[in-house]
Amino acid sequence: MGKTALCILIAYISGSVLYANIFGDLFGVRERYAESADKNPGVSNAYTYGGFWCGTLTLIFEVAKGALPVLFLRNVPGFLSWGFPLLVAAPVVGHILPVFYGFHGGKGIAVTFGCLAGLLPYFRPLLLLAAAFIFFSVCVRIFPHYYRTVASYLTTAAMMLTTHISSGVCVSFLLITGLVCLRLYLGHEEKERFEVKLLWKR
Repeated sequence: MGKTALCILIAYISGSVLYANIFGDLFGVRERYAESADKNPGVSNAYTYGGFWCGTLTLIFEVAKGALPVLFLRNVPGFLSWGFPLLVAAPVVGHILPVFYGFHGGKGIAVTFGCLAGLLPYFRPLLLLAAAFIFFSVCVRIFPHYYRTVASYLTTAAMMLTTHISSGVCVSFLLITGLVCLRLYLGHEEKERFEVKLLWKR
């Protein structure tokens, strides 16, 4: 049990490193995140204010901090099955409530993709989340991004519950969905008017 708890803690600590802040400091743009609507230390603002390299490096490291702990720690000898859902969700918890930043973090979207990538070669959960974001960004376009994100997570959770996805992955994604949606709801970002635009209509 102690080894399982330690693995979960390591995954949480990995998530607590906010690479948007680190690369924002390196590129001298971190203070500009406060100019954004959501003031979020995430990939989008890293691209917006830091440019291509700042955003790309942030994206790579944000995905990696979710993928690597899940990929390697789930196979540690003696790791108990009860800890699997918590291990998968731990990097997202760390990103949203980072111990290194006074428990004030980001939304956890990129790191969610990382956590699901850490399940490879079991790729269906990752594809479901990607498909949901693509669908609500291209086909049935939901605006603003706040509502698109909520719709994508809830749709993915529903698809996981109604398809042959393992129960451990379903539980972990339900935990992640609850955390991300709560973070979005409690955020200081002004909620713009909900809008839906269909692909075949202007």
